[in-house]
Amino acid sequence: MHNLTSMTVFLLLEFSDVRELQILHFFVFLIVYLMAIIGNLLIVIAIVLDHHLHTPMYFFLLNLAIMDLGTVSVMVPKSMAISLLNCRFISYFGCVAQVFFYFLFGTSDYALLTIMAHDRYVAICNPLHYETIMHKGACIRMVAIGWIISLLNAILHTGGTFANRFCSNSINQFFCEIPKLLKLSCSNFYLVEVGFIVLSCSIGLGCFIFIIITYMEIFSTVRKIPSVLGKKKALSTCLPHLTVVSVFLFTAVFAYTRPPSEASSDLDIAFAVMYSIIPATLNPFIYSMRNKEIKAALWNLLDVGHSSKIISRIL
Repeated sequence: MHNLTSMTVFLLLEFSDVRELQILHFFVFLIVYLMAIIGNLLIVIAIVLDHHLHTPMYFFLLNLAIMDLGTVSVMVPKSMAISLLNCRFISYFGCVAQVFFYFLFGTSDYALLTIMAHDRYVAICNPLHYETIMHKGACIRMVAIGWIISLLNAILHTGGTFANRFCSNSINQFFCEIPKLLKLSCSNFYLVEVGFIVLSCSIGLGCFIFIIITYMEIFSTVRKIPSVLGKKKALSTCLPHLTVVSVFLFTAVFAYTRPPSEASSDLDIAFAVMYSIIPATLNPFIYSMRNKEIKAALWNLLDVGHSSKIISRIL
């Protein structure tokens, strides 16, 4: 194949070449995107404005919502534009940006979910020392470390991927996905990025084991709580986090443990949508459904009279 290392554009996969289906895809993605944006923005605004939610758990949830806003905004708008304009092109640097920011937000998401597991462990297993351990400075440091690690991981994978020479510019995915890009490589340098992926997966597995052990300790402590009400209260703060972790991990596992194929199938696209878009869309609903404090904050936010009082107080 001809070496296209000096290419300026890539061609992303279309959901369909039928114009009516392209328009349908545009509106479906528009609805999903608006749901994700509005849901996560409401979480952010509710936590910022309600002083009752200025606690470590909601500080982490605030950061999770911000990361989810970034995750869906990396690829969904471009995919919508492709369907609306019937144009598959993405610039070389646009593709680089997609890979970089998707890894940045995705890694930050996972790092934060690991930190939130530790937060729940301290709150339930060591409640008397919770404020001492999870003070404001400690929370900010943990989130900052997560962002720094995510930034380094994003730089590592972006550099490892685009240091390759590509023999084709047609990507069998609706966004710039690293495994699909590596299939276009016509040099052995792709093995370096494969090594980076193995390293990242090993660290990710370590975080997963940490979360599992943490929840084993949490459930063991909850079993010892004498009152049924106390058990329910403890579990109510853990179940949303556990659900979000499960959705995040299982969608990614289902997407990447399938046997690889040369041509992209509808199932490949469906799994890519599942792990790249669905978690960020569902997270606000998962956290608001079973959390009375978030529900109360959201109702207060949506109450026009109450909201106007808050805004006037701020101004």
